[in-house]
Amino acid sequence: MVLVGIHSNEVIVAQDNQSGTIERTVKIKRCAAVVKGGRRFSFAAMVVCGDGDGKVGWGYGKANEVQPSVEKGTKQAMRSMVKVPIVDGSLPHRVDGRFGAARVVLLPAGPGTGIIAGSAVRAVCEAAGIKNILTKSFGSNNPVTLVKATIEALTRLRTKEDVENLRGVQL
Repeated sequence: MVLVGIHSNEVIVAQDNQSGTIERTVKIKRCAAVVKGGRRFSFAAMVVCGDGDGKVGWGYGKANEVQPSVEKGTKQAMRSMVKVPIVDGSLPHRVDGRFGAARVVLLPAGPGTGIIAGSAVRAVCEAAGIKNILTKSFGSNNPVTLVKATIEALTRLRTKEDVENLRGVQL
């Protein structure tokens, strides 16, 4: 795993060369517990992993140091991967996702548009392998809830073939 950079409230990019997975650390939180000798810090990391070809998952790891919390989050993200239907590098249709107070609208876009999204939603889209998308978030701007809302929206996507099979008709 190659660590490209660590900045507060920024995305950390890592690419695992053996398995070819894309890892993005969306948020690292520091918590301080006041004890007799001073402050004891612990860290929580929100990580998004994907194969860049339609599979994406998220994980949340906590530890007393940054690196173990990122590793725990990555391990959990690998286990929670879901399949996302991608049509021509974009989405098959418009979809909304909600988690808590966060609401995300994902719109398919034409070739050459790129990923028009904030940092949390962008991390999910890049890890999933989506190349062209328009997004808008409403309500909470908390990166943790935005990631969960985005993945919830992506799980609700269906291709034209899926709808034909479910309804038993030809579209």
